[in-house]
Amino acid sequence: MKSSIKEQSRFDARLPKEQKQLFEKAATLGGYRNLSDFVFQSAQEKAQEIIQQQELILASEKDAQLFFDAITHANKPKESLKKALKEYQQWSAKL
Repeated sequence: MKSSIKEQSRFDARLPKEQKQLFEKAATLGGYRNLSDFVFQSAQEKAQEIIQQQELILASEKDAQLFFDAITHANKPKESLKKALKEYQQWSAKL
């Protein structure tokens, strides 16, 4: 039988009193149950944003490399592609 209890770990932090007061005010105004909920939710949202942005950059770099490789190492066109181009050129000349 699988247990639905998630394993937890502890996170402690020291911060200046003014910063804690700022966070507490934001948590209260934001409708969070407590300071911990506010801090963890905010940190999780920022972490997801950073990870998503980094993955997007990596995907873009990978796509750019694939595109560059396809252009620089392109195969010569097959006869069927040459025929299709010739047919398209004839068709578009009639327009």
